[in-house]
Amino acid sequence: MIITVYCLISCFPDLQISDYGLYKKFIFAGILKNRNMSLLAVGTVAFDTIETPYGKAEMVIGGACTYISWAASYFTSEIHLVSVVGDDFPSDELQQMEARGINLDGLDIKKGQKSFFWAGKYHSNMNERTTLATDLNVLADFEPIVPQKARSADFVMLGNLTPAIQLSVIDQLDGSQKMIVLDTMNYWMDSAMDELKKVLKRIDVLTINDEEARQLSGEHSLVKAAEVILTMGPKVLVVKKGEHGALLFQGSDIFFAPALPLAEVFDPTGAGDTFAGGFTGYLAKTGDYSPANMRRAIIAGSAMASFCVEDFSLNRLKTLGSEEINQRINKFRALVHFDTF
Repeated sequence: MIITVYCLISCFPDLQISDYGLYKKFIFAGILKNRNMSLLAVGTVAFDTIETPYGKAEMVIGGACTYISWAASYFTSEIHLVSVVGDDFPSDELQQMEARGINLDGLDIKKGQKSFFWAGKYHSNMNERTTLATDLNVLADFEPIVPQKARSADFVMLGNLTPAIQLSVIDQLDGSQKMIVLDTMNYWMDSAMDELKKVLKRIDVLTINDEEARQLSGEHSLVKAAEVILTMGPKVLVVKKGEHGALLFQGSDIFFAPALPLAEVFDPTGAGDTFAGGFTGYLAKTGDYSPANMRRAIIAGSAMASFCVEDFSLNRLKTLGSEEINQRINKFRALVHFDTF
């Protein structure tokens, strides 16, 4: 039975299996290793100081690329990281990343310099935050160099950086990629829209939040916003809505994944990047980007993000097991399941 299903899924990635429980068992328990593809993650590796109603964490590990890579490591075993840090970044943190299968050949360690630092304070509703400090440090003159082996990565996740840097990375790729995913923000829409539009023409998936989707498109309705954005280059749009879930737009297909209701949210920092890491990591694991599997990838990303917010920094992501991830995904399934009328 296992061999039969294994071969069917390998040969026909669009195959639909009616027994979701059986399908989940194969996909998320790591049995389908033959479809494990490589992932290139580009972004910041940094220090954060975070204050929330639940406490304060000073000089903890953060950065978009860090969250992306840790989340993706639970789905795929070949991850290439491209980023920059100072020599103040803890060596034991780098060793932990390597132990997760994250290749650090593309990490530039600048001697005598400091790593990127961000400090912020979240307010009572956790949806609003105030930035207290942003020290670019090594990021000020970051010129990413993609290692030769990483240039042929099957999937690429471009974390939030200047559009110029994102273009530089794309220019270094060999063009064999299955999918390029991009994250950006309203700051670049205000300050570098022309360059951002150039990047959008060269990617496959765009992940932004709802307000950014409205700003980029000039449309208030997210359905109309998606229609406009999908003419700019991306084939798929993922709109992140924080505690209200995520929307997937792919052609005429629209999918909504709710956020998992949690009793307590300790720290939302990195949740969006963790979502992106789970999303792209799952796609790299399955090698399938059909509409049905893109929906599963959204759930995988949402599940990882729900873990991230349960503690400060990477604390929660570092303690996960595969069965715990399976159980969390089942909770998402139960959240939206209902019998037919």
